[in-house]
Amino acid sequence: MEQIRVYFKKSATYQLIQIIADQLEDFLTTFGEITLRGLEALKYILTLKISWREVIEQSARFGVSSLPITISIVSMTSIIVAMQVAGEMVKQGGGNFVGLLVAMLTVRETGIIMSGFAIISMIGSSLASEIATMRVTEQIDAITVLGVKPVQYLFVPRIIAGTLMMPPVMIVASTFGIIGGGIASTMVSELSYKAYFSSVWSGLFIYDIKVALAKAFTYGFVIALISCTCGYVAKGGAKGVGIATTKAVVWSFVAIVFLDLIFSIAFFF
Repeated sequence: MEQIRVYFKKSATYQLIQIIADQLEDFLTTFGEITLRGLEALKYILTLKISWREVIEQSARFGVSSLPITISIVSMTSIIVAMQVAGEMVKQGGGNFVGLLVAMLTVRETGIIMSGFAIISMIGSSLASEIATMRVTEQIDAITVLGVKPVQYLFVPRIIAGTLMMPPVMIVASTFGIIGGGIASTMVSELSYKAYFSSVWSGLFIYDIKVALAKAFTYGFVIALISCTCGYVAKGGAKGVGIATTKAVVWSFVAIVFLDLIFSIAFFF
């Protein structure tokens, strides 16, 4: 029996089972940490134990630093879509619907999703690596000894900043995206600016904008929370910082895509 056990542990089947078990354990542990830190942060937010000076500093980080790359990504996405559909739609007599299509796609999906990806890549990874470095160099232990609560000091300002700044970033990026789509449409087809922007207004609905804003608030909160949590639980020196940063980016990407599916089912299904 002992021999069979030894052979089984060396088999590919056992290795596969072990990998799946390790990944499942890591998933449940990380999800639990995110939930616990989120609840703790909400407690401080609801009791207004907030350092507004830190919130302003983090807001500048979220809103100003990320804006150029966010505008670039959203604009290029809208331009690519417009270039691919405008010419064909004009040929088929659907030129009056090009602006509607670009506006609807940008407001409902690409504007907020691409803004989220940009924020994750630039700000989320930065938050995770910053807090992970503080963890592995024992700075978090030091501030805890001094009587400072790490979640209140590190999480709360970043979460509030992410939640508040994501909507304006999304609005600005989406506006540039729609304008970029209009420029691209007129360049690849005979569509006029007037026809394009008239179509845009017919495709913009208050309902879509409200849903997009709700997404932005939610995504900003989730990205900041996941990034801070992954950095907070880091261990293992410089390698641990890298692992924490990668995990923060991957978890944030998956989270906003999953949340986008939930929003789509809840509001557009």
